[in-house]
Amino acid sequence: MSETINLLSGLILGILTLASCASEESVPPNVLLIMVDDMGYSDLGCYGGEIFTPHLDALAEGGLRFTQFNNTARCWATRAALITGYYPQQIGRDNAPGIKGGAGGKRPDWADLVPNRLVDAGYRSYHSGKWHIDGMPIENGFDRSYYLADQGRFFSPKKHFLNDQPLAPVKRESGFYATVEITNHAIDQLSEHVQDHPENPFFSYVAYTAPHFPLHALQEDIDAVGDRYAEGWDVRRRKRWKRIQELGIAKGKLSKIEDEIGPPYDFPEALELLGPGEVNRPVTWETLTPEQQKFQQTKMTLHAAMIERVDIEIGRIIALLKTRDVFENTLIVFLSDNGASAEIMVRSDGHDPEAIPGSASSYLCLGPGWSSMCNTPFRRHKTWVHEGGSCTPLIMHWPEGITARGELRHTYGHVIDIVPTLLELAGSPADQNIKEALPGKSLTSIFSSDANSHRPLWYYHEGNRAVRQGNWKLVADKNGPWELFNLAKDRSESIDLSQNEPSKVLDLEKKWQGMLDEMRTVAPELEQVKKAPAVTTKELE
Repeated sequence: MSETINLLSGLILGILTLASCASEESVPPNVLLIMVDDMGYSDLGCYGGEIFTPHLDALAEGGLRFTQFNNTARCWATRAALITGYYPQQIGRDNAPGIKGGAGGKRPDWADLVPNRLVDAGYRSYHSGKWHIDGMPIENGFDRSYYLADQGRFFSPKKHFLNDQPLAPVKRESGFYATVEITNHAIDQLSEHVQDHPENPFFSYVAYTAPHFPLHALQEDIDAVGDRYAEGWDVRRRKRWKRIQELGIAKGKLSKIEDEIGPPYDFPEALELLGPGEVNRPVTWETLTPEQQKFQQTKMTLHAAMIERVDIEIGRIIALLKTRDVFENTLIVFLSDNGASAEIMVRSDGHDPEAIPGSASSYLCLGPGWSSMCNTPFRRHKTWVHEGGSCTPLIMHWPEGITARGELRHTYGHVIDIVPTLLELAGSPADQNIKEALPGKSLTSIFSSDANSHRPLWYYHEGNRAVRQGNWKLVADKNGPWELFNLAKDRSESIDLSQNEPSKVLDLEKKWQGMLDEMRTVAPELEQVKKAPAVTTKELE
């Protein structure tokens, strides 16, 4: 009898142990989603850059780097796609021929943000930093939020919110710096979560405003960069390309600098105010005057300093996750909202030519020379849908869920894929209780290895347009004809094959138009978008 009881006890214990293990294995991951603003494809050390990013490099070494991941080439459009899972044109957050929308567009009710889709899986959601989505964070499903609405003042923002409630403007010389403060709030939120809600997974969306203009940086970070950029953008670009090839990130040839392509918007008054050191074309470095070289070197020094500070701050968040024993089951996702920017303008508090560069009284922008270097090996910049504008580094790190360590993934993807990925990991079906099917695809299938992909990706922003299917990409700027590239052989879009492959051009053009037509079937339902005010160039950021 006792043997029978012992046997039954053993069986019950075994069943309970297996159930416990199964329960532990099914625990969905925490998610830390980090987005930076206007960072170039090769700015990170792990993508070939000379900018010092040890914490992000360590995440890449312990996880995955995606070499062909794409955004929408613009701030607000990418953020809409990232947090809803839809192309921005589907939900009124960007326009296209026959579709109204843009930075002032309002999403339809069915275009929910991801926090509301994760809540049934037990997630609590947190936001810190830039928003650039219609509505407010708390009213759209976040449990806590620090919303920095003033991207023009890194040291003294006038407009920011805590949990959707306005905060007092920050005075200059107060010690405030946006990148640090965004991190402080993210850390506070996660500390509170681990203490008060340890049974719930978290979704933390940290949206840094750096390295977007104005180029405002802490003096200690500027000093750390030193004279790294004295040799100019031509030399640095060649060095980056060499390193990119050594890392296996891209092959083909380095694109030729298009020295006739300057900023996407013309602000001649800004050039006059900035003085003779400013240059609005990516001309050869040796043709610049000593004054221009010094001015340009300073700008890239500031850009690098801002990114190095982001890396330092990400290190603080990682340290917290490790201290609280949640690092191993946290999926960390890092990417940029678009490529580096060629824009040159002066806004917010203006620019004092006598001010220390990088200080609150200065207002400098990266410009096309350094933007071309930051986007190595690609062509063009933010707002264009060539690879320089729309291809982003993407790092994914999750020790308990991604066994790969330091591997590359060449399978192409898009920001519309992030929400389906998170929903799958959370065990929440992507098509549950939604009116329009999500256009993206979960990335989990390529966590273990690359895969062939032939699905189409569609692009449109301010007349710039493209479609990619398989290795082929058809792309045009708003003033030009279609160009055709085989990205498997020519990642930098250097060899136009449109004249050699007219049938392929026709096929892809039909695909682009067909996808636009599908989006138009949704667009008439967007009554809110039809009523949205027109967006002027000055409002575009």
